[in-house]
Amino acid sequence: QVQLVESGGGLVQAGGSLRLSCAADGSGFSIDVMGWYRQAPGKQRELVAVITRSGNTNYADSVKGRFTISRDNAENTVYLQMNSLKPEDTAVYYCNADVRSTTSWDRGYKSNYWGQGTQVTVSS
Repeated sequence: QVQLVESGGGLVQAGGSLRLSCAADGSGFSIDVMGWYRQAPGKQRELVAVITRSGNTNYADSVKGRFTISRDNAENTVYLQMNSLKPEDTAVYYCNADVRSTTSWDRGYKSNYWGQGTQVTVSS
């Protein structure tokens, strides 16, 4: 029903910037909350940033002041602008979306989707 397609990951030197994008493809849905999570080798997946449909945001303390999450509701896309990148930001970044159905047979039904992940590597 819904597929989250991530892009923008790559290799960057410390202090550099990357912009991640996540587009929700499909039909018959409305997205309530979108967010970015990351998982470094040997560590648990952690929340990076989330944004509601109305634009309210929340960030992990480790990225405040450096990362900015935004969304384009018309395009069902969420972005993560990452500035002043540090080696400790190295991880697989996953897009997440809390989705509500708009189809006639299950309107209002909620589900959650994950993207496949995009690798971000920051060299020192």
